[in-house]
Amino acid sequence: MYWYCGKLIESQKLELDINDPGLLYGATVFTTLRVYGDCLDSSLTNWQAHYDRLKFSLHAFGWTEPDWNFVRKGAEILLKHFPVLRITIFPDGREWIMGRLLPINLTEKQNHGILCALAEPELARSLPDHKTGNYLSAWLAKNIVQTVTAEEAILVNSQGNWLETSTGNLWGWGEGCWWTPPLEAGILPGIERSHLLKELKNRQIIVQQEPWTPQLVKRLAAIAYTNSVVEIIPIHTVQQPTGSLQYNPYHNCFSKLKELFLP
Repeated sequence: MYWYCGKLIESQKLELDINDPGLLYGATVFTTLRVYGDCLDSSLTNWQAHYDRLKFSLHAFGWTEPDWNFVRKGAEILLKHFPVLRITIFPDGREWIMGRLLPINLTEKQNHGILCALAEPELARSLPDHKTGNYLSAWLAKNIVQTVTAEEAILVNSQGNWLETSTGNLWGWGEGCWWTPPLEAGILPGIERSHLLKELKNRQIIVQQEPWTPQLVKRLAAIAYTNSVVEIIPIHTVQQPTGSLQYNPYHNCFSKLKELFLP
């Protein structure tokens, strides 16, 4: 089932006009949120932040806003069946909401970390300030590295600086503080990234927003990635052309960060 244009539809198919720009060019914006406590207004669900990001992109592109009452209504209906919702808005204001389950091995990944591999620089995302339906580069990057047993790709720029993973923002611990790439590097301003920056600042914990150069990543003791669905997942190994880098997925820094996702 899914929600489309103010209606709940029981089907696995969505009918679009063959000239729809969303179909032809990926001309949509979307956000993916995890519903906590079956409530959109939970501070962890962070409905307002997802709404604000969608609205920001719609205004930036000069697109029509949807009927936000329909968006809210569709989300309220689908959250009774799914803990994860993907809300997509078309240029003319149509809304489309899908639901899905959490990854079946999420807890294992959160506890033990995953293997990542660097993607080719040309696979960095276009329009990184916005989450658009043109997600081909990140999708390709993830699928390519999965052929070499990695679970996530790390996107890089032409200088070899690490930007983000194919589905989330990067975090690292080293030299007594947290590190994350700056938005100016060309990364998505993730909802969880903003949440963590705010909460860490409130606790007077230092976060260095600096480019992740090839030199910096070697100084980090532990790294992870975050997004609204998986919360935080440590990375134990990063495969790169010059050899693999190893990190500690059990570092005690993660215990404090994971506390920020508790109700």
